Amino acid sequence: MTFAEISERARAEWEAAERSGKPRILVGAATCGRSAGALDVLQTINAELAKHSLDATVIQVGCLGLCYIEPIVEIAKLDRPRIFYSGVDADMAVKLIEDYLLSDNPRPDLALGILGDGSLDGVPQLFDLPVLQPQVRIALRNCGFVDPENINHYIVRGGYSGLARALQMTPEQVIEEMKKSGLRGRGGAGFPTGTKWEFCRRAAGTPKYLICNADEGDPGAFMDRSVLEGDPHAVLEGMLIGAHAIGASEAYIYCRAEYPLALERLDIALRQMEEYGLLGDNILGSDLSFHIKVKEGAGAFVCGEETALMASIEGQRGMPRPRPPFPAQSGLWGKPTNINNVETWANISAILQQGGDWYAGYGTEKSKGTKTFALAGKVNNTGLIEVPMGIPLRQIIYDIGGGIVQDKAFKAVQTGGPSGGCLSPDLLDISVDYESLTAAGSIIGSGGMIVLDEDSCVVDVARYFLDFTQKESCGKCVPCRVGTKQMLDILRRITQGEGEPDDIDLLLRLGQTVNQGSLCALGGTAPNPVLTTIRYFRNEYEAHINEKRCPALVCKDLIAFYILPDKCKACMICQRNCPVDAIKGGKKLIHVVDQSECVKCGTCLEMCPERFSAVVKVSGETIEVPDEPIPLGEKE
Repeated sequence: MTFAEISERARAEWEAAERSGKPRILVGAATCGRSAGALDVLQTINAELAKHSLDATVIQVGCLGLCYIEPIVEIAKLDRPRIFYSGVDADMAVKLIEDYLLSDNPRPDLALGILGDGSLDGVPQLFDLPVLQPQVRIALRNCGFVDPENINHYIVRGGYSGLARALQMTPEQVIEEMKKSGLRGRGGAGFPTGTKWEFCRRAAGTPKYLICNADEGDPGAFMDRSVLEGDPHAVLEGMLIGAHAIGASEAYIYCRAEYPLALERLDIALRQMEEYGLLGDNILGSDLSFHIKVKEGAGAFVCGEETALMASIEGQRGMPRPRPPFPAQSGLWGKPTNINNVETWANISAILQQGGDWYAGYGTEKSKGTKTFALAGKVNNTGLIEVPMGIPLRQIIYDIGGGIVQDKAFKAVQTGGPSGGCLSPDLLDISVDYESLTAAGSIIGSGGMIVLDEDSCVVDVARYFLDFTQKESCGKCVPCRVGTKQMLDILRRITQGEGEPDDIDLLLRLGQTVNQGSLCALGGTAPNPVLTTIRYFRNEYEAHINEKRCPALVCKDLIAFYILPDKCKACMICQRNCPVDAIKGGKKLIHVVDQSECVKCGTCLEMCPERFSAVVKVSGETIEVPDEPIPLGEKE
């Protein structure tokens, strides 16, 4: 089929659905929605429609990004704005069917926002909400709005028009358009995409390969998964454009097996492309012939590194190799290979649809376009966001993120995943772009952003992330294999109250050695959490080492729980709930915590009634309390 025929087929299906007048119900049923109960909501909706003999189209869509208020349901009725409802459960789904579809009451009291012409009293436009208003959705443009299992939904919204345009251009012109856009790799390294393509285009040797890196392994990161679950065709169209530009005929999508829904939707999308003649030989009547295979990864973090990823595809152990030669010259099976991550490919299709100058209109001078981030941690509005490069960090955390949970003090934000760095409150007004974050000792990375509050211990956070990268090290090079282990041992000693005065300087020296001597980026960036927390929170390290105190009251070996005798009411609640029977006392006897038995779980503090507040948690100090239970009212 020609592109015109494909577009006409998609448009005809869409217009037929519009003419039918049937209501459309879209349920956010990506992984985040499902974890919040979306499938139960979906089942309830279908049951209620059958119960009332209502004819409506029910569609599972991807993640809108508002993970903190999932499940999200959109209801679209003829001549009405599209209404979005959040936090939908089975009971609420029943109300929406009965009140809106049966009685024409759209329940504005339950609505989150609307899209389209018209209004609903007291309900804002969806993109006027503070969490969405600053965002610019390019990679995420379709997520939450189209059926990811229906190629026609993608085409009706402009899908594959970028490919059609690219096929009217020479490969060199496509590469020039990418250079004009200023797009840099969104997988972490930030290398200019157009330049990378040009290297591979000029490299000698055939066949040439394309790879989509979907091996997203950062703790707290879910950008790639959400795009593949919500809009797989955006990624696949980008790969087709890249194939034309580079001269590639074969491709692999390397996706971790822990993403079953993403893999399922990729499989459906690939079959639909073949049906439409968008995969295979002479695509859209051109000279482009292209085939895509999906390779499931086994979950090794190091396989996110491009040379380790290629080794895994080849059936070898996933371990990095020295560069040069770079993959553009000698990659998969020794042939020229271009690797980009999911988000990069999703941007490419939009750039060819709208033009390089359009994309370059967002961002900063050196960091163009937008970037997706997985906003997680101690922030109210957790979820997936897409913002222009250069946005201030403060705007992400306080406007989009809605501030810190329970209005606690902001302490730090870890950007760039386990290989990123912790930035302090003094850097809240930093520009979020490649250059600014690198100068601050962190990285953009693939887009993880974890917010910490006053109750977070940065020393323990550094230990946690280093523990992750140390376990994920392939062990091939000594600086990473041995250096990260030595650093982790020191951090463990510090958090256990066994730190020594020279440990901070030793961590700095080891961190620099690991950074400069490691074979790949995993080792090269592994020390970042340690180096940045020392840089911005050295006083906390000194408190752990010199005072044997954890200021955040997190490190178990440095804290203790006491029951204040003048506040204890001998209610026995803490005693009954202590999992290790470490609390002595009884009816009308003031309770005492046996410090030798206490496992520092905090159950006593959690269970003590707020009106009593008899249990306290301290670090670096000893509180004078009785050694044994005494009668209520007596003082020692």
